Amino acid sequence: MAETFAKNLSVVISLYNEEESLKELVDWIVRVASREQYSYEIIMVDDGSTDSSWKVIRELAEEYPAVRGISFRRNYGKSAALYHGFKAAQGQVVITMDADLQDSPDEIPALYDMIMDEGYDIVSGWKKQRFDNKLTKNLPSKVYNATARKITGIKLHDMNCGLKAYRNEVVKNIEVYGEMHRYIPYLAKNAGFNRITEKPVQHQKRKYGVSKFGLERFVNGFLDLLSLWFLSTFGKKPMHFFGFTGILMFLTGGILAVWVIVEKLIQQSNGLAFRPVTEQPLFYLALVAVLIGFQLFLAGFICEMISRNSSDRNHYNIREEI
Repeated sequence: MAETFAKNLSVVISLYNEEESLKELVDWIVRVASREQYSYEIIMVDDGSTDSSWKVIRELAEEYPAVRGISFRRNYGKSAALYHGFKAAQGQVVITMDADLQDSPDEIPALYDMIMDEGYDIVSGWKKQRFDNKLTKNLPSKVYNATARKITGIKLHDMNCGLKAYRNEVVKNIEVYGEMHRYIPYLAKNAGFNRITEKPVQHQKRKYGVSKFGLERFVNGFLDLLSLWFLSTFGKKPMHFFGFTGILMFLTGGILAVWVIVEKLIQQSNGLAFRPVTEQPLFYLALVAVLIGFQLFLAGFICEMISRNSSDRNHYNIREEI
């Protein structure tokens, strides 16, 4: 039986100190949604703003019944905001966008149609022409996205674009945490949602305020990507990584140690000059490799025990049940 939804569309907006742009953004979304005759909701998640953003949201909720608000007591980050926005979303299609007016609501109908008519699980926006600073934003973004494509295997030009459309099933079956909002397509892919594509979208200059993100987000994003890749690859089978690496180092160190000892014995038995084993740096390097290999193997064993006893060890996404 097909699942029924309360709305056609949910627009989830994570925001932090964007009081100037909220009224204009919501008016714009309402015009587009009304024109397309969607049954819709606008979920605005205030991530602990220190300005009047929450006051503006309350006023918008009184003006527009479709507006829903969630307010955090402090700033937790975009991932936490999206997590709660996704949890509250009732629409068949869920669209995320930033609150700074750099994402155009006019893109909503095309994104909606790609989910509903073309059957995609995720459609990610691609800002081909950007109006950011080329040195501090564009160049690092290109390097970052090239690395993300290589590691994740998902061919998106702009994985970190805030303007995305999701099938409702996707957002209900992934958990966005930490700073993993940058890699929602990768989280979805690991959950079995493989129909992922992108669409070129209009990028607009920031009209109010200043960007809340600096260059450090690229460094942090790369580290988060490595963590996510490792967890998705070895999270359910840590012994495959630690055990294999530990055995490799243990055997390498053991072979080197035996080779040093045998070489010394051969030279000694033939009356040749030789160095004592304990005076050869290679012997100590071999011992270090043996010890590290043993520790890695034990780490893998402990991680395996933790994994087998974790509460989500049998958590799998079921496509359909008859």
